[in-house]
Amino acid sequence: MSHTFVIAEVGVNHNGSVDIAKKMIDTAKACGVDAVKFQTFVSENLVSRFAEKAEYQKETTGKDESQLAMIKKLELSYDDFRDLKSYAKSVGLEFMSTPFDHESIDFLAELGMDIFKIPSGEITNLPYLMKIAELKRRVVLSTGMSTLPEIKEAIDILKKYGAADITLLHCNTAYPTPYRDVNLNAMKTLRDSFGLPVGYSDHTKGIEVPIAAAALGAVVIEKHFTLDRNMEGPDHKASLEPDELKQMVTSIRNIEDALGSYEKRLTESETGNRDIARKSIVAKCDIKAGAILSEDNITVKRPGNGISPMKWFEVLGKKAPRDFEYDELIEL
Repeated sequence: MSHTFVIAEVGVNHNGSVDIAKKMIDTAKACGVDAVKFQTFVSENLVSRFAEKAEYQKETTGKDESQLAMIKKLELSYDDFRDLKSYAKSVGLEFMSTPFDHESIDFLAELGMDIFKIPSGEITNLPYLMKIAELKRRVVLSTGMSTLPEIKEAIDILKKYGAADITLLHCNTAYPTPYRDVNLNAMKTLRDSFGLPVGYSDHTKGIEVPIAAAALGAVVIEKHFTLDRNMEGPDHKASLEPDELKQMVTSIRNIEDALGSYEKRLTESETGNRDIARKSIVAKCDIKAGAILSEDNITVKRPGNGISPMKWFEVLGKKAPRDFEYDELIEL
């Protein structure tokens, strides 16, 4: 990845509507992202009827219904995803969707999806990891809620069963994530520990943290977005609205330009300011030809297009070759 690969995470913020999903694809494109990502699942294959909602889901969607009932309303059909992949391609975006069950892995593979994102909750799901690895496609592995030994074990499984192109995402699986728990420095730990490219999946409020992650070398940034945070659904409150997503992408692109190379050099934009900002040796008073140049009659002032002050001791003691006026550049 030659630049930060920005994934706009729709997730289930389409609220089960293909029309909303397509509008979100258009919005993501306008914001300048590289990919748009959904979540593909068969509800009954994902959660049991006894599974409770997460606390943040109870806060955003109520406590009365089960997790299964909640996600059933957010499920799109495989035909819907065929339509959305085609639509994303038509506007020039990479289509991605996280599969949450084996049937959905098979479907997305058949659909021709190039990049498989493994969510944090599946990092300890050995059969799931094996099945994705056997596809031998690009893998993005999110590492929220996991320890280094768990991450190593998941990587070992992926490599053993055929995955060769793996990117890790540092992540904290709290919605929203408190700033104190982000721990962006762990990106370096992941990079040093496993020798793999590392990105960041963000669940904080706002855009500062993903921008900082880009500055720290994240090769992938993933961020949830919504058309309106006031929409009903579990993830809207912790998502960016379109203007925020656009500003995040713009800022990340600016950071990419600003990081530059490791070479310390004079840049084209500052060349014209060098003589203006630097100083030269000038006459401290009127000086007659033949006078000895000393600290009494020379000093240092702008501009910098004369003799450099770094040659101060080479100039002291020399005879003035001609008359110099006060403030005139000294010449030898």
